[in-house]
Amino acid sequence: MGTRGELAVTEPHPAAFAAQKYLADLAGQGKMFLWSESFASCAIEGNRLAEVCSETLNRLLNSQPVSDRYILGLAFTIMQAELNDKKPKDHIESEA
Repeated sequence: MGTRGELAVTEPHPAAFAAQKYLADLAGQGKMFLWSESFASCAIEGNRLAEVCSETLNRLLNSQPVSDRYILGLAFTIMQAELNDKKPKDHIESEA
């Protein structure tokens, strides 16, 4: 383990657990299909944020490993859009 403020090489960021719970709650609400389609649609247009989030979400939905930084990024992107009360596709396009 590194110094007090550094993460060990295999230690996930502590906030990743809350992000993972947030994403699981969204899945329980049936919102992941909407997000998956929105990210995929914007990724086709070359939106980098959508490309990364789409792949991250696909990996989660297929029970593949995902690192803490990708979990945090996906959760933050979705949370930001929901707080701004935008439709997923509109938010992703505005972030390009």
